[in-house]
Amino acid sequence: MSAEKKTIDFITLGCSKNLVDSERLMALLEERGYRCTHDSKRPQGEIAVINTCGFIGDAKEESINTILEFAERKKEGRLQRLYVMGCLSERYLADLQIELPEVDKFYGKFDFKGLVDELSRREERGKATGRRPTVGNERREKCCEESNLAPCSPLPAHRKLTTPRHYAYLKISEGCDRHCAYCAIPIITGKHVSRPQEEILEEVRWLVSQGVNELQVIAQELTYYGVDLDGRQQIAELIERIADVPGVKWIRLHYAYPTHFPWDLLRVMRERPNVCRYMDIALQHISDPILKAMHRHVTKAETYDLIRRMRQEVLGIHLRTTLMVGFPGETDADFEELMDFVRWARFERMGAFAYSEEEGTYSALHYPDNIPDEVKQDRLSRLMALQQEISAEIEAEKVGQTLRVVIDRKEGDYYVGRSEFCSPEVDPEVLIPAAERRLRVGCMYDALITGAEEFDVYAKVR
Repeated sequence: MSAEKKTIDFITLGCSKNLVDSERLMALLEERGYRCTHDSKRPQGEIAVINTCGFIGDAKEESINTILEFAERKKEGRLQRLYVMGCLSERYLADLQIELPEVDKFYGKFDFKGLVDELSRREERGKATGRRPTVGNERREKCCEESNLAPCSPLPAHRKLTTPRHYAYLKISEGCDRHCAYCAIPIITGKHVSRPQEEILEEVRWLVSQGVNELQVIAQELTYYGVDLDGRQQIAELIERIADVPGVKWIRLHYAYPTHFPWDLLRVMRERPNVCRYMDIALQHISDPILKAMHRHVTKAETYDLIRRMRQEVLGIHLRTTLMVGFPGETDADFEELMDFVRWARFERMGAFAYSEEEGTYSALHYPDNIPDEVKQDRLSRLMALQQEISAEIEAEKVGQTLRVVIDRKEGDYYVGRSEFCSPEVDPEVLIPAAERRLRVGCMYDALITGAEEFDVYAKVR
């Protein structure tokens, strides 16, 4: 690496889809001789790139606070340059440029080439003048069509993996065509764009060559995969082909949509032992008036039928969902209907959040945000307390069972692992006493579940 090349600290906020974008950009920059670190607890690079999230209020606040933290480092002389990219920057570019002049330049979600070119230009100017170029904001050039926001340049085939070596996230598409009333994602990311199957399979083979044996398949809406390519849902076919790649031991599916669910996907899950019995499917609500107002294009009866059929077709399937409380017009009766649904469905994994009005969405334009914050928070607390009870009961039922477990890390007196029913970062973990036997990170073992808490279980390797 040349002496002029610098260390770049990457900070990724938000979802795993953002993480994949950071990994691709880091690969591009390292090809050009930079050294990239990711989410360092002690960032010390000369340059920082913050990949922001702009999905809901809390995520936007976290992004702004992180930018301010690094802007302060720059003021103190501990940072030379600061760049901001991602969803927040895509959506609020003009405002951010005015409010945060400490940032050298803002980029949208897909302008990988723009940021790489900017760094290259600065390096060249620095060489020519013998000093660091003057800091200042420049007008961002739009590198994508307003109607689609597709990536402005070909993405690198490979990434600089930031996850533990044995698992990685695999993004199969970008954008969303669903246009739920409350959701800003289509505004930020544009229309649904599926990656070609051969391109995805090439990436899978590369990931396996790097030691990855577990894939978290992600998309804004994976069940829509392929519709934009030839008019048909291709997700079952794609997952079947990924399952056939030698070395792929686990495939886990994230972010399905309930309307027009591709039932053949459940057949693949039944027939392929390396496709985990796990489905992440955001349902948001159960009350028909709320589902209609949300533009979810599904009914209460159809949702109940969906859950029944999933559990009937794939025995032991673990369902993860996300629910929303406090949507405009949600009555006490609507909320109690949601509570009854959760008691019935007994989701193995569940997250929830309070409605946050997002500029430009249908609900922000047409519905008054008429549920007081204290009511939203009370409903959210009650819903999560119910799920905590359900989760404790479900995890307790695993005691005495033997599960296949992958070891993610050693932490204190325990090895920390996961079963096929657990996605990294968000789901319960399996704790195995480290004193009993030496285990290898990334390897899979049969583990007898010996105890359970509300969200985690204890085990010993057989």
